[in-house]
Amino acid sequence: MEAVDGLFGLLDEGELPADSADWSNGLVAVMTAGALIATGTAFGPVRVQAVTGLEAPPAAGDQDGWEEIIEVTVQAPAGRLRAHSLEDSQFSELPVLSTQGGGPYRVRVHTRGRGNAPSQTEDDPVEDYLLQVWPAGADRGTVILRSSERIEMALREPWPSGQAPDPDETGGDEEELRARLLRGGSEPIPDAQGKNG
Repeated sequence: MEAVDGLFGLLDEGELPADSADWSNGLVAVMTAGALIATGTAFGPVRVQAVTGLEAPPAAGDQDGWEEIIEVTVQAPAGRLRAHSLEDSQFSELPVLSTQGGGPYRVRVHTRGRGNAPSQTEDDPVEDYLLQVWPAGADRGTVILRSSERIEMALREPWPSGQAPDPDETGGDEEELRARLLRGGSEPIPDAQGKNG
């Protein structure tokens, strides 16, 4: 998977609704359809694995090596949710993640190595992502299962309402977009306190 402007996407079919993105946790920006995931690498490959199921998998253990874990609800109205590079149309080796058709899905995003090459272009991947996806029941909002300094900073310094970054309007200034992504979003997350794993 290629990171572009410090991002890759979990996107459904249709337009990228970037103006609806909630940047409040510093990792996963949920949109009205799909989500954007902030990477440490500005441009270059990142390793992404996706696993789907019918219910929530067990939470990761303390010795698994994942540095950040955030769980969110992502909407897939067309039922074609896939991991996408924002440069290429999609990453075809990963499956369709919305296995039960259109509707809401819980997505648990695990990361490792986001701080290894911040704002740099990489030729070899230095970051790992695990996406666990299952049909959503009642929406539990955003849950921080394992935090980091970067996530804590995003929660402390949220973006003012209406000021969230729009990847379509950055004019190619990837440094500005990355700085905005890693600083946070428009609303605080009510259940983020005390969720460090």
